[in-house]
Amino acid sequence: MIPRYLVDVSLADLPIIDKDVIVIGAGIAGLFTAIKSSSDNDVLMITKKSLLDSNTRYAQGGIAAVISEDDSPEYHRQDTLIAGAGLCSPAAVDVLVHEGTKGVQDLVQMGTRFDQENGEFALTKEGAHSQRRILHANGDATGFEIVRALSQKAVENPRIEVWDDHFVIDLIIDNGQCIGALVQKPEGGRVFVRGKATILCSGGTGQLYRYTTNPDVATGDGIAIAYRAGAYIQDMEFVQFHPTSLCYPGAPRFLISEAVRGEGGVLRNIKGERFMEKYHEQLELAPRDVVARAIVSEMEETKSTFVYIDVTHESADMVKHRFPNIYEFCLSFGLDLTTDWIPIAPAAHYMMGGVKTDLNGETNIGRLFACGECSSTGVHGANRLASNSLSEAIVFGRRIVERINNLQPLEPGLIIETPAIPRSGSSMQAVVEKRLKLQKIMVRYAGLRRDGKGLNKGLEELRRQLPIFQSVLTKREEYEFANLLTCALLTTEAALVREESRGAHSREDFPERDDLVWRRHTVLHREHGVTEGLIDEI
Repeated sequence: MIPRYLVDVSLADLPIIDKDVIVIGAGIAGLFTAIKSSSDNDVLMITKKSLLDSNTRYAQGGIAAVISEDDSPEYHRQDTLIAGAGLCSPAAVDVLVHEGTKGVQDLVQMGTRFDQENGEFALTKEGAHSQRRILHANGDATGFEIVRALSQKAVENPRIEVWDDHFVIDLIIDNGQCIGALVQKPEGGRVFVRGKATILCSGGTGQLYRYTTNPDVATGDGIAIAYRAGAYIQDMEFVQFHPTSLCYPGAPRFLISEAVRGEGGVLRNIKGERFMEKYHEQLELAPRDVVARAIVSEMEETKSTFVYIDVTHESADMVKHRFPNIYEFCLSFGLDLTTDWIPIAPAAHYMMGGVKTDLNGETNIGRLFACGECSSTGVHGANRLASNSLSEAIVFGRRIVERINNLQPLEPGLIIETPAIPRSGSSMQAVVEKRLKLQKIMVRYAGLRRDGKGLNKGLEELRRQLPIFQSVLTKREEYEFANLLTCALLTTEAALVREESRGAHSREDFPERDDLVWRRHTVLHREHGVTEGLIDEI
């Protein structure tokens, strides 16, 4: 069993710092909630690298919200529910589609400059959206622009203190309430930070897989520390693989935005044949899970490690204007988006599951909130609709702040003791080797396609790594591996339990979707194991 704490420590012996609100993470969720809550609270933002290191920074396509007169919350709701394959929470989706527009206005007020045409927001369309509702910035650099604006706002705010290069090891819980976190400083010292509210905004789990569009920091820390603290973790089997990441020797798995297909890009196998008509009526704009599996099928059929995305039939000026960063990045590897077919393959992209929350972002542990990719609000169901992730972060971030402002302060001087367990010396094998082995296990047994035999084999191999929790851990990369291992076990266990195929979860031994039995969430808890809760009626 995974222990309650990663390290042995006496809180009474540590320096104590009191803040109103503790924000863990620095993507759009962390920055937005920190800025919003600073109106009434003193905020501490803790990031293990820096404000500019997050998944948000790499988000290209944009942010989905009802802006156009031709669009409506009902259209956005319908598109989200269809993409979510029957597992979305209708109440959560209603919140998203009705409050997203106000969230975008907040971002604009905070300094985000979205692209405009003729004095109005320039809107594009992406896979599985029925309307043009995607706002973007600098063509294909939406995430970077949002992080730029919000980071500047946060740094200038006297009520927000930012700790770069600090690592949150564990949450401190007292009588079912989160009263703060145990934090390791850059030089190795530790401190106990107390607050009336703690918000996990730590991003996703892309580093579970060898090929991912996520940065190195995406190691599932928030999900793992919440699990150890006793939070419910929901729907971890639903991992979204982005269909189109650059697959070229010497190049990283750079994201080729969904918007490239939205603007007319087509997929071709290595024989040059366009193939999506064999798999879905929406062709290249089918839901991501459908497109990703179609690409894998074509790769297997043609014995290739990639397929192509082709946008050469579109105007070169449009391509360069709409996708300047993708164009420049590909060009740096000798690939011209306007004249060349670009080799691509699927890569791990987004975790639909995470820490289970209510409609105010609160977990089953009082005063503990989760926002953004590390949360499971019920918005995304079994398959996230493109560009709903940034919307979710701001919509539920606003709700979290409203809830926090109604919380009573902590009682002064509250300290509890953390129980110690026997731990041996440092971990035996180099962590970098352990991490690579874990990623290979996940790709092989818990990737785009799964079956019971493979998942059981994967679980067996992952469990061999459990002795890490009996080791004395002191470094960031050791904590990250422990968190990755936790998330890998949760993902594999949830995938084994769900005996059907739905959305991003595909079981070759259970190829059909089974609404009668499996229209429910998979919920995991450190002490209670796997529980299955029925979702709201639709």
